[in-house]
Amino acid sequence: MTHPWQDPALPAAVRAADLLARMTPQEKTAQLYGVWPGSDEAPGGDVAPLQHALSEGVDLAGLLPHGLGQLTRPFGTAPVDPAEGAARLGFLQERIRAANRFRLPALAHEECLTGFTAWQATIFPTPLAWGASFDPDLVKEMAAAIGASMRAVGVHQGLAPVLDVVRDPRWGRTEESIGEDPYLVATVGTAYVQGLQSSGVVATLKHLAGYSASRGARNHAPASLGPRELADVILPPFEMAVREGGARSVMAAYNDIDGLPAHAHHRLLTHLLRDEWQFTGTVVSDYFGVSFLESAHGLADSPAGAAALALAAGVDVELPAVRCFGAGPFDEELVDRAALRVLTQKCELGLLDPDWAPPATEAPVDLDPPHMRALARQLAQESVVLLANDRGLLPLAPGARRIAVLGPHADDPAAMLGCYTFPRHVLLDRPGVPMGVAVPTLLEALRTELPDAEFVTDPAAAEVCVVAVGDRSGLFGRGTSGEGCDAADLELPDGQGEVVDRALASGTPVVLVLLSGRPYALGRWADRCAAVVQAFFPGEEGGPAVAGVLSGRVNPSGRLPVSVPRGPAGQPWTYLAPPLGRHGEASNLDPTPLYPFGHGLSYTTYDWQAPSVDDASFPTDGETTLRLTVRNTGERPGTEVVQLYLHDPVGKVARPVVRLVGYARVPLEPGASGEVHFTVPADLAAYTGPDGERIVEPGALELRLGVSSADGDVRYTVPVTLTGPERVVGRERRLRCEVRVK
Repeated sequence: MTHPWQDPALPAAVRAADLLARMTPQEKTAQLYGVWPGSDEAPGGDVAPLQHALSEGVDLAGLLPHGLGQLTRPFGTAPVDPAEGAARLGFLQERIRAANRFRLPALAHEECLTGFTAWQATIFPTPLAWGASFDPDLVKEMAAAIGASMRAVGVHQGLAPVLDVVRDPRWGRTEESIGEDPYLVATVGTAYVQGLQSSGVVATLKHLAGYSASRGARNHAPASLGPRELADVILPPFEMAVREGGARSVMAAYNDIDGLPAHAHHRLLTHLLRDEWQFTGTVVSDYFGVSFLESAHGLADSPAGAAALALAAGVDVELPAVRCFGAGPFDEELVDRAALRVLTQKCELGLLDPDWAPPATEAPVDLDPPHMRALARQLAQESVVLLANDRGLLPLAPGARRIAVLGPHADDPAAMLGCYTFPRHVLLDRPGVPMGVAVPTLLEALRTELPDAEFVTDPAAAEVCVVAVGDRSGLFGRGTSGEGCDAADLELPDGQGEVVDRALASGTPVVLVLLSGRPYALGRWADRCAAVVQAFFPGEEGGPAVAGVLSGRVNPSGRLPVSVPRGPAGQPWTYLAPPLGRHGEASNLDPTPLYPFGHGLSYTTYDWQAPSVDDASFPTDGETTLRLTVRNTGERPGTEVVQLYLHDPVGKVARPVVRLVGYARVPLEPGASGEVHFTVPADLAAYTGPDGERIVEPGALELRLGVSSADGDVRYTVPVTLTGPERVVGRERRLRCEVRVK
């Protein structure tokens, strides 16, 4: 006999409700937590906060008769051959199914921030590099490939993307973020969601919300941000990823917001996420986030109390393992609500179908095939930012040259890898295990790129000196960048500034290359270096990408997703500063960045013709279209990145002087031109007013077309006027500028 929940022809919600009605309270609760196979045996340091302290021994055999909601990181906890890992996961799933009366498998999740976080899988550039590419289409393609590789070995959910907007780059998780602008984070992050889910893998938005806004940039610290900053800066990426990207899962953040932890924040997880944004997926806890309501926030005096708070707020699944959600009983209505969401998602993934089986895999399983390495190289190349080239030293002249390649990152493959790559996330405590994929160093890549050059170690004996400095990624203090690796200031870490000083003292022209997870203060060296190149942990193909930029094989098109400060001590505002956040006569401290958000140079030149606008006056519920022609006037193919900023001269509250509302990559051959169309809805001028409502008000605006966010980089200003009544806008508002390149 076939029950309705087993019928693939019925809607997922109907099938899930039928199954839920047949379950016991214990079976329902079992769908709300997971287990972490192998976590207790992982050597050395944690890969999650307090992993070993909070990972109590779990009797798996005792849990399985009731079913199981999740399997945590079957590939991402220890190095395992991909084919063996897939077979082991399949065996575990069959064991889980055999033990429960409905034969339900668990939902398996993994990290996938820089690719599938598994041994021997492709390592893509870190998200800060995605932001530097200004290329959501390529990020979407990358994410689809990542998802396909995960689904092929039996993984259903990916814990990415990170949509936290950078507020202070001293925060260790800056490398995991896309940038300091909410529109850039929203558009690139939404593209990742669409790509991953196109392959049948659930995307999980991280971390709702405010995690990046802690005072002093300390990890796991309170976020004392006001409701306007939360609404206008922190939340828009999540809203776009839910409403336009269709994200099927959201992860609550570790922090509190003005004293209320996100895992107990009903207004955030239920009223805003579900009632206003119409989210219908699952809310999962960050690892041990429910336990932290008891142990870190002091809102509960027991695991059961913490679970009750989280369930009431809207958390559906406790990750990574059962501790609090297994301490019931709990309010039956809340358990039913969460279990229905979980079962609906399992149904959407096919896990309730009668013919479901683990994917058949044949050895060997290649998680780093050529097409994924090619994607990794393309994204790495697009993300490299040429910050300075005042003396025209780059690209390096062809022919035999004596080149000194110095610095701690010159010949170290780890310099390419962020903290959520498998080698830096797991293998730091397994020094004898090989990296699993080929990661050429910068020196190796330069030798390949410039076969006729002579490479030396004495800068005084060279014609040019390449100095590679930056970060060591790691976790919880085991690196200079990464989760739990926050910085007191933005001075180059580990005394690397002295390495740069010694190279400059030689008198040989210096090309400074930064391989890092955050921007560093460069005011001490920028004017003395012949050129400066920034790459944010560019992944397994990062060495060839940077070498290609230095040689000229690659014309750089990356743009800064975060501002680069001049000095390391006083932290600058992000570029979203209101007028009082900019330099003025009232203070001797100047927060103006050395290189602004959006900055990046090229080896060719571009001419922008004066733009036209369809309607210089349009209603507060209307739109207008700008048209701009860009021509490559140089001798090399290149890609210009046209950026559109909004300036609102008069508002009801202090507003950012400018903020990004559109952008376009325009690839052009020498002499060729392209036309960019920006269709700008009035809704993009919306902001949170004095009474907490988001409004679009009539009045004068400026649409500024530029090559960065800096005032001096504005090429054209287009005055427009919004007419009609002031509008209060909600979830129906348009979130993005429509862009066409012809």
